[in-house]
Amino acid sequence: MRFFTFRLKYAVMSLALVALIVASAFTARAADASTVYWGGERSLPIYNVGREDNKISISFDCAWGVEHTDAILENLAAAKVRATFFTVQFWSEKYPKYLKKIDAAGHEVGTHSATHSYMSKQSETEIRNELRSSSEAITSVTGKEVKLFRPPYGDYDNELIDTCNAMGLYPIQWDVDSLDWKDLSASDIASRIVERVKSGSIILCHNNGLHTAEALPIVIDTLRAKGFEFVPIGELIYTENYTIDASGKQIPNNAS
Repeated sequence: MRFFTFRLKYAVMSLALVALIVASAFTARAADASTVYWGGERSLPIYNVGREDNKISISFDCAWGVEHTDAILENLAAAKVRATFFTVQFWSEKYPKYLKKIDAAGHEVGTHSATHSYMSKQSETEIRNELRSSSEAITSVTGKEVKLFRPPYGDYDNELIDTCNAMGLYPIQWDVDSLDWKDLSASDIASRIVERVKSGSIILCHNNGLHTAEALPIVIDTLRAKGFEFVPIGELIYTENYTIDASGKQIPNNAS
C-alpha cells in the first residue's frame, strides 16, 4: 500500500509539473517584444517575419574562404535572386574583391562581427567596437551603410541585442538552417530548406558550403513553384512599428 501511495503521489506531482511547463510555455509564446522565458525577460533578434505574401530571404554567412562563392553568385544571378550576405571583418578585409562582387550584383551586406567570437561574453564597449569596426570595413568597400547584424554562432544575450538595437542595427537570426556547413549533399540541403520554409522565413546558408551552390537551383526552383518570392532581408523585415513575439517572429503592430 505504501508503495502504491508513493507511486500515485509521484504521478500527481509529475502531471502537475507538466501542466506548469505547458502553461509557462503558453505564456512565453504569447509574450511581447520583451519576452518572458522561464521567469526572466529576454531581448530577441528577428528569427522570421510575420507576413502573408510568401516573401522569404536566403542569407549567406561569410567567415572562411571563397572557394565556392563564385558559383553561388552565378546561380543567384541566373535565377535573378537577390540575397543577404553577412561578412566578418577579417573576411571583408581579406577578400575585398568578393565583397565588391557581392555588392555589385545587387545583394545586401550585413555584418557578422569583427572577430567571429561568442559576443555574449563581451562587454558593451567590446560589442560596440566590434559592430562599429566590422560595419566600417564593409562601408569602406561598398560605400553603403550597414543596417543588419547576425551574431556569430547564433549566440546572443540581452546586452548584445540591446546594444545592437541602440546602434541602429537590426539583429537577424534564422528559422531555416540548411546545415550546409556539415557538407551535406545538395539534395539533403535542398530538402532541409524546402520542407521548413514558410512565408517570412529567413534561410541560413554559408558562402563556403561544399554543396551549397549546387543546391541553390533546386531550392529556388522548388520554392518559386510553390509561390514564394525571394527578397533581401532588409526588404523582408519591418523597420518600424513592430514587436517580436516569444518565438522570435517580427510582427507589425497593426497586425490584426
